[in-house]
Amino acid sequence: MHNNPAIFNKNGIRFRIIISVFLAIFFLCCKNDVDQNITGQESQLIGTILDLPSRSGNSYSGTELIQLLTPLGLKEREEIIYSEILSGNIPYFLRQLTPISLDLELNGLSYSLSFYVTPDYMALGSNDDYFIMPMTPIIAQDIANSLGLSLMTKKMVDHIWQHSELKLAPTPIPPSPEMITIPVFADHNEIISAQRLEALDLFPLGSLVAGHKKDVVISNRILENQNKVVIYGWHQSNGQVIQPLYSGHVNWYADYSHGIRFALDKCILNGEVKYLSDILKDPDLYHLLSDEDGPMIMTNYPVDKLSYP
Repeated sequence: MHNNPAIFNKNGIRFRIIISVFLAIFFLCCKNDVDQNITGQESQLIGTILDLPSRSGNSYSGTELIQLLTPLGLKEREEIIYSEILSGNIPYFLRQLTPISLDLELNGLSYSLSFYVTPDYMALGSNDDYFIMPMTPIIAQDIANSLGLSLMTKKMVDHIWQHSELKLAPTPIPPSPEMITIPVFADHNEIISAQRLEALDLFPLGSLVAGHKKDVVISNRILENQNKVVIYGWHQSNGQVIQPLYSGHVNWYADYSHGIRFALDKCILNGEVKYLSDILKDPDLYHLLSDEDGPMIMTNYPVDKLSYP
């Protein structure tokens, strides 16, 4: 009896297919085991969302808040800002934090660092009607403390601009005594809204956007003058900033050009969860997040509500 070569050929093909499928399943299972063995530390920061309640259906819109806040004094205004944010009255698109991932070299060693930031400056209201709200560092720090967040360093602001999907051009308003008032804040918000609308099809809400505000930042200068606010940024299209690092204003000062962007205080450094504040205080690692001289002894502003005029 002669064996049919065609049958052997078919059987051989079937055998190779079975082996290939088996190996694919085996390696997939191995990969899943490895994935499951990744510490919960890394997975905690993947897809991070701000720890806020859902926005209520009867929350104020951005337009309504402009009307509400216009006649108020600074202290009362910021009390409402704090209350609105902590109650969840922010646009949905701001809740999902954006990773800024960097591969850095320091003292001959390689570091992989990811920190997580709001995709735009903090705003009140809904996706359809929101108001980017300048704040003093007093209330911004109070919000950060309540939510496990941090303000940016100068170096972090630069990284965010470099990584931003949408770079908006700065739009200065001529200086005046009114530049610290809600009506001028609203005028600038309207200008930014028009810029944002033009780019909305290509860069939907939630895209990382930068260039349209100066940042209130943390800096070694806070320790030197705890009653001052430190600002930096307003990047132009060539990457040059309009506002170099500056600490000449009192800590209760905020004008239309200021923006508050938060970062999660936790970050991932070489696969491990660290705190931004700890990295900034480290005598060697601070270089990863700061280009100032020396580690940052004080990584937050004092929440001194007696400073309000």
